[in-house]
This record gives sequence, C-alpha cells and structure tokens, in this order.
Amino acid sequence: MTSRTLRRRLLHGDVDGKRQEHLETSGLDGLDEPLLGNSEHDDGHSEGSKPEDLWDEERRKENLHWTLIFSQLIAQWAEWLANIVLGSGSLIGRLLAFSSNIQRGQSNKLLPPTLSPLQEERLRNLQQRLEVPFDGTRGEHQDALKLLWRLAFPNRELPSLKSELWKEMGWQGPDPSTDFRGGGFISLENLIFFAQKYPESFQRLLHKQDGTRAEWEYPFAVAGINISFLLAQMLDLQSGKPTSLAGIRFLELLGEDERAFDNLYCVAFQMLDAQWLAKRASYMDFNDVLKSTRTQLERELALEDVFGVRDLPAYNLLRR
Repeated sequence: MTSRTLRRRLLHGDVDGKRQEHLETSGLDGLDEPLLGNSEHDDGHSEGSKPEDLWDEERRKENLHWTLIFSQLIAQWAEWLANIVLGSGSLIGRLLAFSSNIQRGQSNKLLPPTLSPLQEERLRNLQQRLEVPFDGTRGEHQDALKLLWRLAFPNRELPSLKSELWKEMGWQGPDPSTDFRGGGFISLENLIFFAQKYPESFQRLLHKQDGTRAEWEYPFAVAGINISFLLAQMLDLQSGKPTSLAGIRFLELLGEDERAFDNLYCVAFQMLDAQWLAKRASYMDFNDVLKSTRTQLERELALEDVFGVRDLPAYNLLRR
C-alpha cells in the first residue's frame, strides 16, 4: 500500500475530526464576524461545596504548585542541553526543546528553525503581504475586487462597488470593504488565486453545489476572509520566525513553493466545506467547523511524507 493511499484513508476517515476535541485559539482577534460565536465557560466552582471538598482542593493546588516547580527545573535543564550541548539547529536539540515545552503546557512550540536564504526571502515577502490592510479607496484594491466579481460571475454585469448584488458572493452587506477588517488585502488575493488556480472547486463552493446543504449556509466570501486569518494565526506568521510545529512544517513547504500559502488556503477552504457537510452544520456552527478545519490541517502538515502542498491528503479534494 502506498503512502498516498494511506493519506487518502486518513482524510476520509478523519474528515469530521474528533467529536470531543476542542482547540484553544486566541479568538481571531483581528476579525469581528458574527459567524464566530462565543463559548460559555464554567467558573470551576459548584454551589454547595462541602468543607472537606474545599480542603482537598487546596491540597491538590499545593501539590500542583510543587509539581510545576519541579517540571520547570527539568525544562530549564533540557533547554540548556539543547542549546549549549547539542545546538539549537540540530534535530535532537529541537526534540529536546519540544519535550521541555510539553512540561510547560506549550506542546505546540519549538525552537525557531534555521532558514535558507530562499526561505528567509519568501517568508519576509509573505509577512509583508500580511501587513497590507484592505483599503477601499485605493484603485488597486478596487480593481482586485472587480476582478474577483468577474471570476465569480463571468457572465454577469459588474455591479458598482456598493451594491446589494455583492451579497450573492457571500459578503454580509452591499459594501464588501466593510467585511475585510483584520483579514487584510491578502484575503482578497487568496480568493482571486483560488478562483484562477482551481476554478471548478471555487465555483462549486461559491454556489454550494456539493452535498446536502443547510438551510442557513455560511457566506462564501466572509468565510474566505476567516480562513486567511486562521492560516496566518495557525502558521505563526505574525512572529519573526514561526515556532509552532505547523509553522515550521509550512516553512519547509515555502522553500519548495513560493505560493505555498495561497495553495494551502485553497486546500483549507475545500477542507472547511467538507467538514461543513460531514457535520451537517448550519450558520451558527461555523466557528466549530473552523476549529475542526484547523485541527485537521495541523494533522496533515505533521505527516512525514508531506513535502509540498500537493502531498496533503486534502489536496485530492481540489478540482481545477
């Protein structure tokens, strides 16, 4: 059995994620979309607790305090060994640093990797793209929005930049520029790239042509903005050098493909729709579907035989 067959089985058997798995995120701070609901949190204390229960809880807290101190000492020793004895750039050094971070409850953090000049340049260019906000007054950005309409609806007349017709693409109001917020200009570039590189998949997702759809569907364009922001957060691209496992694996892909972020965006969008259908989701479930999409993306990026975006199991879902 080939590795690609194994990847396909992983995709089809795991498309719905783990039912009880919850992924903590920072809440997509740059976006304020009603698509993303707020979860309720328990305060950790129940009414009517007995005195002996409270006493036991204090003893547990004290034991946990000393356990954390001991764990931190082990973590410091592991980091010293990784950085001084073995060198931070070595594979063993990274593994030790990874182990020490687990002790601290930061299992998703690794030591920053050593980048090639090509990776440095491509990462810098990508980070510069992420810093560009969408500006509806700029001609370049207006032209890009018009191009997206022509790609989405090639046989229809181009509407004005403020028109109720934009809602048909999945914008929340007649003025698409109000939906970008923290998504930035790159989220519009991602949508254009998707429409040009994988037009069949783009059209099927835009018009919700696959599977049995919900009565209250997710708005296509706004979902795309959320995916752009999610990828930037998941891949740790806002920092100087990514230190998350997904971010480090992405840098390897970036070394092979200058448009790795844009291609990964297309995979993520297609994956999100597959998750949506598998969960029989509706509008209010969008945030949960987005988290499940992130979880599956992180799993696929961690596969040993993934050397490019095309090697991801979910890439097989895309159609040109």
